[in-house]
Amino acid sequence: MARQLDSKGLRGSITIPGDKSISHRSLIFGAIAEGTSIIEGLLLSEDVKATKAAFEAMGVKIEQDGNLTYVYGKGFNGLTQPNHHLDMGNSGTSMRLIAGLLAAQPFSVTLFGDMSLSKRPMDRITKPLTQMGAKISGQSDKANPPLVIHGQKKLSPIHYQLPVASAQVKSALLLAAMQTKGETKLIEKELTRNHTEDMIRLFGGEIAVQGKEMTIQGPQVLKAQHIKVPGDISSAAFWIVAGLIVPGSDITLKNVGVNQTRTGILDVVKAMGGQIEVTDFNPINQSATLRVKYSQLKATEISGALIPRLIDELPIIALLASQATGQTVIKDAEELRVKESDRIAMVTDILSTLGVAIVAQEDGMVINGPNRLHGGHVQAKLDHRLAMMTMIADLIVSEGQIELGGASAIATSYPNFFVDLERLMK
Repeated sequence: MARQLDSKGLRGSITIPGDKSISHRSLIFGAIAEGTSIIEGLLLSEDVKATKAAFEAMGVKIEQDGNLTYVYGKGFNGLTQPNHHLDMGNSGTSMRLIAGLLAAQPFSVTLFGDMSLSKRPMDRITKPLTQMGAKISGQSDKANPPLVIHGQKKLSPIHYQLPVASAQVKSALLLAAMQTKGETKLIEKELTRNHTEDMIRLFGGEIAVQGKEMTIQGPQVLKAQHIKVPGDISSAAFWIVAGLIVPGSDITLKNVGVNQTRTGILDVVKAMGGQIEVTDFNPINQSATLRVKYSQLKATEISGALIPRLIDELPIIALLASQATGQTVIKDAEELRVKESDRIAMVTDILSTLGVAIVAQEDGMVINGPNRLHGGHVQAKLDHRLAMMTMIADLIVSEGQIELGGASAIATSYPNFFVDLERLMK
């Protein structure tokens, strides 16, 4: 790959594409609300397209007009049985959230995904949904996809303590609970991204949240809304790190979502001494402009309650740590082992191949730096975040070339990644 940069480093500004998590939820809530919702800035990535296609197969009309997406909602009672199995592609968000929704619908459906998604555990949603009376099953004792759902119109509310810190699991249960008569109470292991709770309120629903505990009464009726999707901080993270580690860089990132449940990477950057400035905060959609400059970095520890606030950014943070002075420890991140790949093993394999002093732990990684990177052959397989991490690493390779397999996976979350990369390199 070997991308040659002049001494000026990365320069200029880019607008970050729409948040993937919010884009999924905007389509879901638009479909189950009554009336026509307008989504501004929907991310049209492969993952989000899977959610869109699923609702179209269930009778929801969705139209694209430039930057606007019109979702002609049918309410909770208007979805119809699809005439084929629903393909979730590589999207764990689509699989888990739609499964939670369909558990309370009066029809049967099968959800399946690609090879990577088929290895991801779904028992974390099937167990609590079964407690609610749902008839849902997967393959093996971990309930791997395909998931077979025989919808039950009358589920029972539950009081449930989530054994893992997962916004997807929480959201699946909330989507089922909104259709269930009575009070459901959920207690999180750690605070996770709260986009679903925000969507419930935005669409006119009610949910009470106190610390890690949330209470929701069902059934509820939702009303259509106009949503402006902020940029995805998980996508911005690659440019944040690039700006910090490529000598001479000074870049501006516009429309970055800075919801406090997602900004763990900003805390890490500050702890490592990185130069990052946050301006132009928009309280309506919780977005801001970030300016990032090349910095001398120091090691830090990343653990505990911080982990759910940056779980998707940990691969690129590992690359950031490779350029920091000292030993960076990432722990309490065992959830990385059940993402699109075993990200602890894969990040360790890729970065060590490129010359990074990194050791895998059961629940994280230990990285000693700074490191001079060299070329090598690495494989991202079907994991988009590992492919993008490798592309950023390529910017600081000092000798040899990186040969990357699996770069096409980037389209699952960031279709214009290479366009934005070229823009910053000019």
